[in-house]
Amino acid sequence: MIITDATAADAPLIADAVIEAIGPEIADGLAGKTHSRADVHALFTALAARPDTQYSFANTRIARSEASGAPMGVCVSYDGELLLTLRRAFFREAALRLGWTLTPEEAEAIHPETGPEEFYLDTLMTLPAHRGQGVGRALIMDAKLKARAAGKPLGLLCDTDNDRARSLYDSLGFRPAGTRPFAGHVMNRLILPSDC
Repeated sequence: MIITDATAADAPLIADAVIEAIGPEIADGLAGKTHSRADVHALFTALAARPDTQYSFANTRIARSEASGAPMGVCVSYDGELLLTLRRAFFREAALRLGWTLTPEEAEAIHPETGPEEFYLDTLMTLPAHRGQGVGRALIMDAKLKARAAGKPLGLLCDTDNDRARSLYDSLGFRPAGTRPFAGHVMNRLILPSDC
């Protein structure tokens, strides 16, 4: 396996990863009553293809088969200090593609999922054919290197019901750091200290 920077051509794969990470309930909530999950996928694909969003290819690393180059997993991570700037594109695109009517003030008032104190692991997905092969672990360790270069601990949110992911995070040394809201759900906040 090799881990490489994503490109804009990887945008549909990044969108798949984001939708898997947020789960069907949140994805359907984003679509609302007048749009579909395909519309949500189109939203995240557009965001992933841009260089200036939280879901950008510029914030994404992809694990690939060394032999074939086929993707095995995806990890989106960025400095939490940049979130409020990066997510402005999300709200603009959601207004265009999903008909959202939030004012800029309402969008800014939504509680951020990360903050300036951490490097944020936003999205992690291992493709089904490669689960159980250490892909997720390798991508987390890669994100940890980015966090170290930024001089910050690596942080993430984990659904309170996702025992499998929580077990992986615990095995890598992540520690509980309270909770944070995300899209109307309370999530566990976990931090990987810089010395782990």
